[in-house]
Amino acid sequence: MSKKKLLGPHVKQLLSGVSDHGNAHLLEVETDLAQTTILLGEAIEKLGVSFLALHTAISREQEEINLIITSGVASEGSVDRLKSIQQDISSHINAAVTSLQFQDLTSQLISRTLQRCVGLREVLSTLGLVSADIPHDGETGDIAVLLKETTIRLEKQSVELKDLLRKAVHQKHLDSGDIELF
Repeated sequence: MSKKKLLGPHVKQLLSGVSDHGNAHLLEVETDLAQTTILLGEAIEKLGVSFLALHTAISREQEEINLIITSGVASEGSVDRLKSIQQDISSHINAAVTSLQFQDLTSQLISRTLQRCVGLREVLSTLGLVSADIPHDGETGDIAVLLKETTIRLEKQSVELKDLLRKAVHQKHLDSGDIELF
């Protein structure tokens, strides 16, 4: 058997192996990202509920403090300090709730990462398809032409994916200002 005839099976095995192993790893990445998205959503939901409950409790406490202030029992200095504390608490709660916007941003990033995984899986599938087209007894020249065509297809897929994902991540929720990443 000549060297020319031995090249085909090796290239076929390489492309098929890269495709199969790459697809398996990408499926695991996608699963991990999906689980991360679920956990992130649950954590943000619980944080939001906690912040709103905290705000409600502080508001009720504030009503009681206002009753004490209006009754005239508290000194003017105490009243001023309480009003300052009220403003600080309100500011901190608003900042905490606003910071929950990161869930929207991270969800967009995770979604883009999943899209990249799907795009990479398509690239790997292309390699798997090409490996099936390589004949065991193919000439080196024929294999070289097939590999060149495959390289062009892969470059095209890569550019299409890059163009699709070349978008900024924007805040979509909470009307407290805009944030843009990238």
